[in-house]
Amino acid sequence: MVTFRNNNNVRRNNFRRNDRNFKSNGDRPKFGSNFSNNENFKRKAPGRNNHNDQKLIEKYNDLAREASSNGDKILSENYLQHADHFTRILNEQENLKKLKYAENKIIDSTKSIEETSDISKKIIEEKKTEAS
Repeated sequence: MVTFRNNNNVRRNNFRRNDRNFKSNGDRPKFGSNFSNNENFKRKAPGRNNHNDQKLIEKYNDLAREASSNGDKILSENYLQHADHFTRILNEQENLKKLKYAENKIIDSTKSIEETSDISKKIIEEKKTEAS
């Protein structure tokens, strides 16, 4: 039995593209301008929800309470797990903020110590030059 394949079209398209500078739809801009710089449309944190974490925690707790009052234990547990997830995310974000604040405080204090040591060195050098 002979199997017929449609490989001729692929070869033909490759031949056209290489020989005649043929551009496929993906290779040319659609409206004559470059929209590749679409920073306004990109999400700031991909994969993250745009809502506030605290609001999501309240939302899922309310949904869990409502599902529990309707007698649906499984759905209630599902919503509680979602609320727990966002609680962990919120705690993690707060811990990162605390660490960054502590690091900035340490960096600022070391800078001020370096500045005071530089000033004291200058004063000592000035006194040495005055004495001689």
